[in-house]
Amino acid sequence: MLATRKERFVVGVVSRRGYHRRAPDPATPEVAQLLTRFAKHPPRPLTLSTLLSFGRPLTPDSVLSSVSYVQNEIPRRLAQRVRSIEALPFIVGTNPFVARVLDAHRKSFLLLSTYPQVKSLGENAEFTSQLESLVETHANDIPTMAKGFQECTRYMSPSQISNFLDGAIHNRIAVRLMAEQHIALSRGLNRPEETANRIGIVDMACSPASMVRMCGSWVSELCEATLGVAPKIIIDGHPDTTFAYIPVHMEYIITEILKNSFRATVEHHYKLYGSSSTRRLPPILVTISPSPRIQGLSHVALRIRDQGGGVSPSNMARIFSYAFTTAAPSDEPDESGGGPYAAQHIGGSAAVGTGGAGEGNLFEEMTGKGLQIGMGTIAGLGYGLPMSRLYAKYFGGSLSLFSLDGWGSDVFLKLRCLDEAGDVEI
Repeated sequence: MLATRKERFVVGVVSRRGYHRRAPDPATPEVAQLLTRFAKHPPRPLTLSTLLSFGRPLTPDSVLSSVSYVQNEIPRRLAQRVRSIEALPFIVGTNPFVARVLDAHRKSFLLLSTYPQVKSLGENAEFTSQLESLVETHANDIPTMAKGFQECTRYMSPSQISNFLDGAIHNRIAVRLMAEQHIALSRGLNRPEETANRIGIVDMACSPASMVRMCGSWVSELCEATLGVAPKIIIDGHPDTTFAYIPVHMEYIITEILKNSFRATVEHHYKLYGSSSTRRLPPILVTISPSPRIQGLSHVALRIRDQGGGVSPSNMARIFSYAFTTAAPSDEPDESGGGPYAAQHIGGSAAVGTGGAGEGNLFEEMTGKGLQIGMGTIAGLGYGLPMSRLYAKYFGGSLSLFSLDGWGSDVFLKLRCLDEAGDVEI
């Protein structure tokens, strides 16, 4: 069949970035047949009570129940994701970063959808090892997809991109939640002494104050390395509060909020007093408050307050839009040959290099943080706030920002106690 004019134009075109655009390879007949079959059986609703039930109590039988659930549900969600990427506009699908994510999802779907049913703990150990490899394989999916959409903004509207990414990230959270919960339960069965106060990846006594201190220490080091100085953090309210939550999710949200507050505080201070000023930077104030029960559910609220000048009214409508960032791009050099955020931009690009899963990247080497959700590498691409809000909302929480232009911003984060979420679908 003769190619269409658009296909002849796209296939084989060399971009200014040096790579070739070409039509993505079609699914193999085996994958296509499996996708059609799985499309007839959409994923079942995922609830926190279901995930927690496999660890209450944690026994060999509960682990085998968990692996059965994972083998049934993860392929269905991967099939959904493959279909959604295949449905993108043709020219978007030719982007090499988007094509790479599609290929990785097809391979993972084929492996899991054809994997023999696990019936013993020995077989589960082998399957869990495979699952861990798949989790690592997809660690940089979001940075890779972000880079692809950054290059395809002319072909899709902002609302189309936002809707696609919301669905992709929501699907990703569910898949990783199931996979990492099963991996943690399988490990915990052999090392019960390491699972105190935990049910899989859920910490039943997660401390927001400890998380703020840990994330704040890392962000402070990054801020000092990037801008030469960093503000202090003051924690008040109820710092002894603990509740049931997934630490790595809270870690990502708090890290992204603090990165914004630290950068804004330093930049605003420099703007007012100059970079050589000896005036002390105003601190970041984090207030922690456990909320009273509402309809049987309780939450923990955090307010992160800074004096970083706030958000201009013209930008307020875009702060939760994907790819919107106020950080200067790295191709606007300063006297040292690179903008102050050059390393962060390099990190965002290095995470989606050509080496595939497991390749090193500058930002991970700088931070050593290795976030399980694979988002520690994005900086300066504008995904911090929208991703943070999506993670907060996933379990029934919320994230909002209020700005006093010329003074500073307050971010209000509300997180639901996961032990009490019951049959709420996630």
